[in-house]
Amino acid sequence: MDARKVNIGLSLGADICWPICYESLLAALTRDLHYDGRRVEVHCERVTIEPFNLRQPVKYDVVIDRLTHWYSTSREWIKKAIVLNDLYVYNNPWSLQSNEKHTSYCAMMRLGLPIPETFMLPPKSYDVTDDLEATLRQYARLFSLPEIGDKIGYPAFMKPYHGGGWKGVTKIDDAEALQRAYDASGTEVMNLQAAVLPYERFVRCVGLGPQTRKVNYDPGAPLHDRYRMDRDFLTPADAKVLEDTTLTINAFFGWDFNSCEALLRDGIWHPIDFANACPDSQVTSLHYHFPWLIKANLRWSLFVAATDKKMRKTLDWDPFYAVADRDLSLPDRLEAYAAIAHERFETERFRDFCRTHLGHLDELAYEFFGSPTMRDAVHQKVAALFPPHEVEEFTELFFSRVQKWREEEGRHGDQDGF
Repeated sequence: MDARKVNIGLSLGADICWPICYESLLAALTRDLHYDGRRVEVHCERVTIEPFNLRQPVKYDVVIDRLTHWYSTSREWIKKAIVLNDLYVYNNPWSLQSNEKHTSYCAMMRLGLPIPETFMLPPKSYDVTDDLEATLRQYARLFSLPEIGDKIGYPAFMKPYHGGGWKGVTKIDDAEALQRAYDASGTEVMNLQAAVLPYERFVRCVGLGPQTRKVNYDPGAPLHDRYRMDRDFLTPADAKVLEDTTLTINAFFGWDFNSCEALLRDGIWHPIDFANACPDSQVTSLHYHFPWLIKANLRWSLFVAATDKKMRKTLDWDPFYAVADRDLSLPDRLEAYAAIAHERFETERFRDFCRTHLGHLDELAYEFFGSPTMRDAVHQKVAALFPPHEVEEFTELFFSRVQKWREEEGRHGDQDGF
């Protein structure tokens, strides 16, 4: 029987732990992979950074990208490979480059999601350019920052419009704090957003293709404790709202891999931060949830590669807007949006592929995540982040949390499994 060869590339930055786990499990998972009557030979390698001829061929069928949101050479290589060589990349680099958090707020307001009241503020200061003084003199208008604060209400949060992983985020409790935060913002363009406080739940829902993982999240805890290990903490109705919201956002922006933070208050889930299209993938923060991420990445990348799924290179928002313009309740609206997402992610075809071809993943993952290779991957990541005297302590902490996942979910599939 002839074999079809597929190549998966990993475009990496400072990633350590997840590529080790992905590569190890991929090798075991694909030893005897067949699809459509043919054996599929899967090769995986890490993408290098080097000069490239725009016309040179690309050997990869799929690239998992962790770099191009900040490294322009890799981003331009990936954009060339999509345009000229029909490469499938997640995530879409044009969407990742252009659709920052500010745009995501606007888009989800247009779709009728309960986004908190948000203002954009001109920067406090500017880098001088040739035309700046004339432009500001003619068109910039004085404004009252306290009046804007009163319209938003307190407490509020000031944060850079493009995001930045919690950098520059300030909780504002009154007009004096608002002025101090704005004065300190420098040349950053800032959003000021009403706080959803108090809230009953803070959940981060990670989406990878049509797969989702709902995590009880504590933003005030140290990084290694923010992702809680709670199970069954959501009602089915709440879980569906979060799943549908995450799938809606991801499909709308062409993001295969993204996370959505939402706060529950008075029975309503308010999305507050959902343009995170290069989500945290490290065992040092995900710990208990780390195996789910590796398995989800394996399922989705293999599905895309083996079935030759075509990448949606452009964004088509009209189907979403057509739903938005209908007179629907929020749950019905979300369900209709999610139906578009499932069509774009080919969810039923994906489910069938996983059942038929990847049924042995759970057992392989259970064994691997208890192995010396896994523990060494944890150790390498911890050693890169923690001071020497804490390395063994935190290696044991994170590895033990992965073992807790093995005890509770590993043998029988993840609680948010597929």
